[in-house]
Amino acid sequence: MPKLKFISIVLLIIILASTFLMGCEKNDTKTLKLIEVTHSVFYAPQYVAITKGFFEEEGLKIELINGKGADKCMTAILSGEADIGFMGPEATIYVYNQNKEDYAVNFAQLTQKDGSFLVGREEDPNFTFDKLKGKSLLGGRKGGMPEMTLEYVLKKHGLQPGVDLEVRTDIQFDMMAGAFTGGEGDYVTLFEPVASQLEKEGRGYIVASIGKEGGYIPYTCYSAKKSYIDKNPEIIQSFTNAIYKGMLWVHSHSVEEIADALQPHFIETEREILIKLVERYKEQDTWKPDPVLTEEGLNHMMDIMELAGELDQRADYNKVVTTEFAKKAMENIK
Repeated sequence: MPKLKFISIVLLIIILASTFLMGCEKNDTKTLKLIEVTHSVFYAPQYVAITKGFFEEEGLKIELINGKGADKCMTAILSGEADIGFMGPEATIYVYNQNKEDYAVNFAQLTQKDGSFLVGREEDPNFTFDKLKGKSLLGGRKGGMPEMTLEYVLKKHGLQPGVDLEVRTDIQFDMMAGAFTGGEGDYVTLFEPVASQLEKEGRGYIVASIGKEGGYIPYTCYSAKKSYIDKNPEIIQSFTNAIYKGMLWVHSHSVEEIADALQPHFIETEREILIKLVERYKEQDTWKPDPVLTEEGLNHMMDIMELAGELDQRADYNKVVTTEFAKKAMENIK
């Protein structure tokens, strides 16, 4: 066989083999629909995991959807419109207590504090909660974690919603900032970067952190239908691994590095503002160091739900939570 012809055949084999391997790699990547309760710097480890390629390392591609509320997120995963939901674990308890056979199960926790801030119409460096007496506060959807945590904080400060102040729950979660800037309410609770954006525009001013006031709460977790977890344990494990990598990265890097990793997900937010927001969330110990949702944590959250009058029956921890994937991620990733 002529040398030139032999070389051509070898090159052709290499090209075909490379094409085949690339095809296999592409086919092995699983696209997941992840629906998040809102799009916020509050969830930094998740966006870091996307930016840094941690999901790709686990063979996953994330299609991120902004659910604009926990109720919509839960509807999406129960209907199969999304594979995994990211929201407060109270949503899984509501579904479980409806006696649904294929209910949602929490498999990883991300945040351990409330991520919202109390915003007023005027700058108030000496704000105290007694200043809310007789005022109207836009608090979010009734029965949602933000509104229940707010009530918990108000009561801790001796304020009774509906008696000492008006807490409005008639405005949709994603419409609260617009309603406030449109003139409704004296105060509003908002997540970042929305709260700081209003401050930059001179249309609202952060006066308190609900996260600092509320203390430890298993605030946002990842969940999926029981049947989905049972059928796809490898996918759930890979997803949890990627999230845990993001959590570790955030805990070991500077606020500037975190802000840079977040920038692709918040292109309309200036870098300096992102740095400020990350610093604020990091300073109040927002992000959990591991993805395990403990029984003590869930019980504390149910205490808050009962205090808000939103829970008639407590859920069985072993039914609505699995720690298998979180613990395995911690064993495998250092």
